[in-house]
Amino acid sequence: MSASPPKPDLDSREQIEAFVDRFYRRVLADPQLAPIFLDVAEIDLDVHLPHIKDYWCKLLLGERAYRRHTMNIHRQLHGRQPLRAGDFQRWLSLFNTTLDFYYSGERTERARRVAAAIAANMEASLSGTD
Repeated sequence: MSASPPKPDLDSREQIEAFVDRFYRRVLADPQLAPIFLDVAEIDLDVHLPHIKDYWCKLLLGERAYRRHTMNIHRQLHGRQPLRAGDFQRWLSLFNTTLDFYYSGERTERARRVAAAIAANMEASLSGTD
């Protein structure tokens, strides 16, 4: 039996962009999260995905293209439809499933830790704004 080829790490813009595309395909097919993104937030993928790619490149590679305030964006969304603990848990589960399937390495593990912190911080912050 031959070994599987090693999975790439999230150590380049190319890999991060591929990850974001894969992750968002899962999110937008998810019956719990898709309505939040498509019906409530009404995201335009052509606008949204480049921002998200820049955001993760900033967090994992130190790039400086992302300059938006993430919490304010999510507070506005939360004002339209409250985001629940289960929404953050589902987002994190899809994030980790996508990582597990396609990636491994130091930056991949950093992405996993950062995503867990983001989900916990947003959930804690937004729970006080109901």
